[in-house]
Amino acid sequence: MTRIPPIAGVPMTRAHRQSFRVLSWALLAATLAAPPATAQPTISRTAPADAGMSAGVLAGGVALYEEAVARGDLVGAVLLVAREGKVVLHEALGWRDKGRDRPMEPNTMFRMASNTKPVVATGVAMLVEEGRLAYDDPVRDHMPSWDNYRAGFINIGHLLSHSSGLRIPTLFLRPYMEPSAEHPDAPTLQLEAARFGAVGAEVAPGESYSYNNPGFNTLGALIEMAAEAPLDAWLDRELYTPLGMHDSYHHEVNEKLDGKLDRMSVVYYQRDDAGEWAPGWAPGDPPQVPFVRASGGMISTAGDYVIFCQMFLNGGVYDGRRYLSEESVALMTSPKIRINPGSDGPASHYGYGWRIGEDGVYSHSGSDGTNAFVDPNRDLIVLVFTQTPNGRNPVRRFLEIVNLAVEG
Repeated sequence: MTRIPPIAGVPMTRAHRQSFRVLSWALLAATLAAPPATAQPTISRTAPADAGMSAGVLAGGVALYEEAVARGDLVGAVLLVAREGKVVLHEALGWRDKGRDRPMEPNTMFRMASNTKPVVATGVAMLVEEGRLAYDDPVRDHMPSWDNYRAGFINIGHLLSHSSGLRIPTLFLRPYMEPSAEHPDAPTLQLEAARFGAVGAEVAPGESYSYNNPGFNTLGALIEMAAEAPLDAWLDRELYTPLGMHDSYHHEVNEKLDGKLDRMSVVYYQRDDAGEWAPGWAPGDPPQVPFVRASGGMISTAGDYVIFCQMFLNGGVYDGRRYLSEESVALMTSPKIRINPGSDGPASHYGYGWRIGEDGVYSHSGSDGTNAFVDPNRDLIVLVFTQTPNGRNPVRRFLEIVNLAVEG
């Protein structure tokens, strides 16, 4: 983005920053508006050979999961592989609800947990491009409760890269706020995120990585404040509906899912005394958090999430509509802070909402068993969705097999 520099010797107040930001993004908008968006692939189905992949090798990857389900390592899984915008594999294995003998299906809906984070980071980037937020904005500029010596130096970029210095170990501070005359709608995402400011950072922001859910819940609150709309409604209006992600939501309760609750999978966290996987959460159970959050909470399908990933591979464009600039995509998927400093293994970094591998693959996982990988070098998307998070998931071997399947 073309940035307008400050005038020498003139201090940059919040009002100045906002004015410069609006002018900068106006220039960018004018630049982007000139040429039409380059045609980019939309998701379609094809034979593996038509996308330069081996059907036989991919079948070996499916067999890996068939064996895992047969052994009881996993209750079920949905596998999806797409190359050059073409889905070459979309298989459902095992059960979404074994107790009721309900099979896993390609359109089964999953609790995405932290696979929500790339979506929330995308929402932040969209608002940055509109000039409503900036990555270097201190959170205190938007939440007065963060204006103190503990939290005052934390900015939006720190939250996006998990380098904020926050060390709050829970999703939110407990107990939640109780409704009151001042806040009759408590608890809400914005009210609960405001409470993090009093806790603040334990270490200096920007210097170290520590995965932090409260940081992303704060980002969700900032989206609500900048967009002047509830997080779930805004994401649906600005991202899910225009992308065609019609099975993506943000709260696992029936009235929020258009009557699709039965399509959701049971989540199996642990085994019972007989060694069988026991339901830990089932469709219809109370949600983990009573309000929409941003650290997790997304509900989606492999067929929806691959569209979101393809938009990134396309440089921010999907089906003729631009959601992000190419610059924003590059910024989000480039290293910001190292995840594994001092490790003898390959360097791993976090960008803005994505984990970045040394090979350039950006990815994310969710604590309920979902995994997404985007490889810009091979033009490849690999999704492995389960709801057996503590099972033995052969996802790394599956990735190796998928890469071996690439022929051209």
